[in-house]
This record gives sequence, structure tokens and C-alpha cells, in this order.
Amino acid sequence: MLKLSITEILIKIEREERFHAVASDYSFSIKIDKYVPYVCAAVHDGHHFQKQLWDNCMHTAHDRWYEEDPCTGEMISGLPITLIAHDSRFEYDLNRDPLEAIYETAWGKELWRKPLSRKQKDQAILKHNNFYRVVLSLIVKLEEMFGSTVFYDVHSYNKNRWERKVPIFNLGTHNIDQDKYVHDVQQWKEILDKIELPIEQEVSCEINDVFQGNGYFLKYVTSNSLNTLVLATEIAKVYCDEDSGVIYPEVVHAVKDQFKYYIQAHAHRFYERHERID
Repeated sequence: MLKLSITEILIKIEREERFHAVASDYSFSIKIDKYVPYVCAAVHDGHHFQKQLWDNCMHTAHDRWYEEDPCTGEMISGLPITLIAHDSRFEYDLNRDPLEAIYETAWGKELWRKPLSRKQKDQAILKHNNFYRVVLSLIVKLEEMFGSTVFYDVHSYNKNRWERKVPIFNLGTHNIDQDKYVHDVQQWKEILDKIELPIEQEVSCEINDVFQGNGYFLKYVTSNSLNTLVLATEIAKVYCDEDSGVIYPEVVHAVKDQFKYYIQAHAHRFYERHERID
């Protein structure tokens, strides 16, 4: 793995180079093993939280972990193109518009003992903006090469806060062209329905059940592309104990192994359907 500036990352994408790098500020990593018409992203995987923010933050490390999406980066790590965030969403949320990316309150609780300085906010938003410079570069390059692409936007959610039975997987589709991509959404749902996990609960996937796909990542990619579908894919936190923070590696690896196979299979079908015909 290399450590590269944003400019160096953008140059490598423009030149269609294969590389695995972490941004020079360690905010995210990018891997391109080969250029393919699909990308996997885990924008809430990060848990890094700058030391200078610790004493000012009223949320504990576990409070933050609880609202992050741990292990989602690991789940997509077997795919050829990945974007994985390393900074916590509590510093800046990559799934929010940059004007709203820095929390004042988080899940009903004040976040900061004293307001962040202008410098701290500017540094956070710079990292947010730099991440999306790379996203845009990927969109442009992959559409140039393939015509149509699909982004798998992987998240997790806390099933225990729901007072009803919730699905293992949820697809949010409110902000995509549901007519154009109806078959692609349905095929991805059917794939997720049949994933096998070492858990007691029956695996199922629903569309717009617990989340509707209103995140900034999906909206940004959709609005800055011509023929790119974003599949906002949520997995319930059946792969960990939400209260204690214990991770169940056998579940994480089951998801990783099946995502590696099924995402490639789904993306292949997507490309056959949409290849340069739109």
C-alpha cells in the first residue's frame, strides 16, 4: 500500500494505473486492482477520531462506534475497486452534504462541550471535499471506459433500536431512477435474500423498509454521473453485539466471501444490460 496525496491519487486514476493507497492524511483508502464497471464503498467504516477532539466530545468511544458501520470495509475488501473511510463520521459525515457534515448534536445528544473552532471545521470539510474529488474522478473515468457503472454503497444499522422485526438487508431506492434500474434493484434484492449467514435469524432483504436511500454519497454519485446506479445496501448488525462491541468474525467473513462472489456476478449482469446503450 502506498501513501499518496489527493493529487497523486487523481493522477493515477486518470492514467488508469492499478494501485492500493491510503490518503496522506489517513482519512480514507482506495484500492484499484483492475478497472471494472463497479465500485464498492464503505463511507461509515471509520473509527479514527483525532486526539485533540477527545476531551471536547461528550460521546464515548462506544457511543461513536455504535453509530458507525464497523467491518463494512472488511466486507467489501475482496472486490477490485474499493473506497473505505477511516475517519469517524463524528468528525465529519461523508454521507451528508458538506454544509451539514459536522454534527452539533448526534442522536439526540449534544456532541461538543464547546463549539469547534473555524480551523477544526475547515480541516474536516477539506477532507470531506477531497474524498469526493476522488469519487468524481472514479465516476468520470469508469463511465469513460465502460459507459455504465454501478456503485455498491455499503452500510450497517442497529437492529436493536427497532421495536419490530427488521430485515437483515435493506435497499434504499428513493433517489435512483427506479424505472430504468428496476431489474437491477430486483436482482440485487434476490441475491441478498439468499445469502447464507451463520446466524439464527432468517436472512431477508427488503426495499425501503428501515432506510430509503437518502444519503449524500448516493445523491452525489447519481447527480454527477450519466449512467451510474448506486445501490445503498444496509446490513443489520447481526455480525456483532451492539451493546458490548464484540465482533463476530465468522459472520463478517461469511458476508465478505459472498459479497466477493455476488457483487461481481450482479455487476456483470448490470453491465450486460446497460453497456453503452443508454
